[in-house]
Amino acid sequence: MALDDVLLDAEEKMIKSEQHVEHEFSGVRTGKASPALVENIQAEVYGAMMRIKELANISVPESRMLMIQPWDQGSVGPIEKAIQKANLGLNPAVQGKFIRIVLPDLSTETRQKFVKTVKAMAETGKVAIRQIRRDALEALKKEGKSGGVSEDEVETAEKEVQKLTDQYIAKLDAHLATKEKEIMTV
Repeated sequence: MALDDVLLDAEEKMIKSEQHVEHEFSGVRTGKASPALVENIQAEVYGAMMRIKELANISVPESRMLMIQPWDQGSVGPIEKAIQKANLGLNPAVQGKFIRIVLPDLSTETRQKFVKTVKAMAETGKVAIRQIRRDALEALKKEGKSGGVSEDEVETAEKEVQKLTDQYIAKLDAHLATKEKEIMTV
């Protein structure tokens, strides 16, 4: 594996880590409604566990309301139960073929709890990025020992890996700051 391949592989993995953390953030409640709050909740339908996004259309008609429209009328009850069991503090209301969820105001205490949650998610992402850096540095050292690559080239590549690491950790910090602001905005 060439030095460039190691760098590209490391950057690709860091991009995936960043995207994963962003996706995790989307599932944390803010003052506004988002389909991501409920789309991955599992409901037992047709004798199998399925995610709500596979069973229904989820829309946001107002900033603090979710509307879930199951494609099959028979899955309304199981979806409602799954949302209640998910323990998100959401209260689904069945209205014929629809399930409406009005998001209650978040208390300051709840907002602070959510901020702690997203900070933990961001830290997990940073740990993953640092692990990618560690793996890339090991791969670069192996390249240097196997010969065909000068020490200067390995050193330059190691600095590049560190730059990537710093860049992606800074991106996670920026995403975290944005999400914190969203959560704390009343």
